[in-house]
Parts: sequence; C-alpha cells; structure tokens
Amino acid sequence: MLIDRYGRIATDLRVSLTDRCNLRCAYCMPADGLDWLPGPDVLTDAEVVRLVGVAVERLGVREVRFTGGEPLLRRGLVGIVAACAALRPRPELSLTTNAVGLATLAGALVEAGLDRVNISLDTLHPDRFAAIARRRRLTDVLEGIEAAARVGLHPVKINAVLLRGINDDEAPGLLRWAIEHGHELRFIEQMPLDGQHSWNRSEMVTADEILQSLEDEFELTPLGAAQRGSAPAETWLVDGGPARVGVIGSVSRPFCSACDRTRLTADGQIRTCLFAREESDLRLPLRAGASDGELARLWQVAMAGKQAGHGIDEPGFLQPARPMSAIGG
Repeated sequence: MLIDRYGRIATDLRVSLTDRCNLRCAYCMPADGLDWLPGPDVLTDAEVVRLVGVAVERLGVREVRFTGGEPLLRRGLVGIVAACAALRPRPELSLTTNAVGLATLAGALVEAGLDRVNISLDTLHPDRFAAIARRRRLTDVLEGIEAAARVGLHPVKINAVLLRGINDDEAPGLLRWAIEHGHELRFIEQMPLDGQHSWNRSEMVTADEILQSLEDEFELTPLGAAQRGSAPAETWLVDGGPARVGVIGSVSRPFCSACDRTRLTADGQIRTCLFAREESDLRLPLRAGASDGELARLWQVAMAGKQAGHGIDEPGFLQPARPMSAIGG
C-alpha cells in the first residue's frame, strides 16, 4: 500500500500526461503561456502505462485520473487509456479536461475503457469565457460536454472556478444549466497554483460565498460526511434532489485529513500533494532499469513523507514552484 505516517492510504492516482494546454486560463497561467517541458523529459506512453501498472498491481491504487495541462493534447491518450483498462485489478479510469476536442475523441475514449469525465466550465457567457481562458472556445467546450453525455460518460461532472469581479455572479445560473442538462456541478475555490504566482486570498471567492449565492435561489440539503468519504467535494441535494451540487473548499475548508491521492507528473515525478514543494523522481530509475518492485518501494518511501496538510494557512506558506498545468489537477 501507499501509506503515509498519518495512516492515510493513497488509492487514487492522478496522472498528468502533458503540461501543455490550448487555453490560457487566468487562474492557471500567463497570457503568453509557459515554457513547456522538453520532449525527452516527458514519459513515453509505455512508461506511463508501466508506472500506472506498478501503482495498480503492486500498491493498491484503485482509481486513475488522467490530467494535464490538457490531456486531450496527448497523442497517445486513447492507447494509454486502453492499456490501463487492461490492468488487473482493473482501475476506475477518469479524465479531467477542458473539453476542447472532446467532441472528436469521446467515442474512442469510451471504447478504450474510460469510465468518467470531469470538464472545466467557468461561465456560459462567450465574452467572459474569452476573458478567463483568453481563447474563444466556449462553443467547442459545450460541444465536448454534449458528446460526453451522448456516449454515456454519466454523470458528466462540471468543474467551475468563480473569479471575483468576472463570473462571481454565475453560481445559480451554472447550477440551473447543469440540472437542466443532467450534469453534476462542482465549484472549486481558486487555489494558489497559478503560473504568475499572483494568487491573493482576499480576492478568492470562498466556499461560504458560493453557498450563500446558491441558497438565495435553491434549497440545499447537506449530505453527511459518511457519504462524502475521501471525496474533495462537500455535496448538497438541490431542492430535495435528485440533483446535487458540490463545493471543493480546498483553501477555506481543507480536507487533507482524508486525502487518498498520489500524483505522477508528466516528467515522472511523484508528488504527495498539489502544494508539495518536493518531488521524488521515478523517471531516472525507470530509465536506468529499475524493476517494478524497486519502483514500488521508491513510491512508498515518497508517500511516507507526505505532510499532514497543505499548509496554506501557515505563516511561512510558499506556493509550489510548478503551476497547476505542470502538476496535474
């Protein structure tokens, strides 16, 4: 197992397949982008599958989520999904995406074995989308969402980040839209993971503010902690159900004590937390001929050093050097 010194067991693996993205969301990277990882540093498709296999077959990982950057930009994505679906025991496979290009790939991904999809959508207004993502791709995103639903990736989960002064009035409208289309909406607090390192807590729209704006128009009934488990989102029934809405209060309502995640970056580094400032290299030993058992032991050592929490509220907190696009969501 991947167990840390606080007794938490990591059964959920987040795999970043690329640090590249076709959007430039203001809370993630600068308008002119970032320096991408050099090609030779990025794990090959076979290396990704091998490390996922080590996690699943030797370390008890049961869920694998492919992230980026934007994972749809990874040319070998469908093949990677198919190879991971063939692992035994078979892990649950999901994808976090901005959905630009998903309309074309959704069917092939389902055939390969993809089980679920989480799609980022912060606004339903084209001009606001362009202001946030710095690209006019809202139509592509909506087409991708429709395609995901059409090929059976139910429930389609929608992730929304509210930015003060830009789209912070859209929570009720986004929820109405999600309910109308049968999607499950989750709001995520803006986190200090932007490439510009310009995050300011005072400008963050908090979980409490999001809930208040929703409660002005909907009746929300909280689901108990037992139903939440290790999931990052607190969940409420909307107007008695069955519709639900979630809020991930990573900053103001942290869930570190129940964290069950481990992370693999596109260049083969193990990260124990989104906000970790240290990484453990698996790429070098992998390419030097390490056995699966040796790679598993290195992974266990890395996870044993996981901190109790992300430390955002501590006076000496420093944002990690890598932005979200290079870590994986």
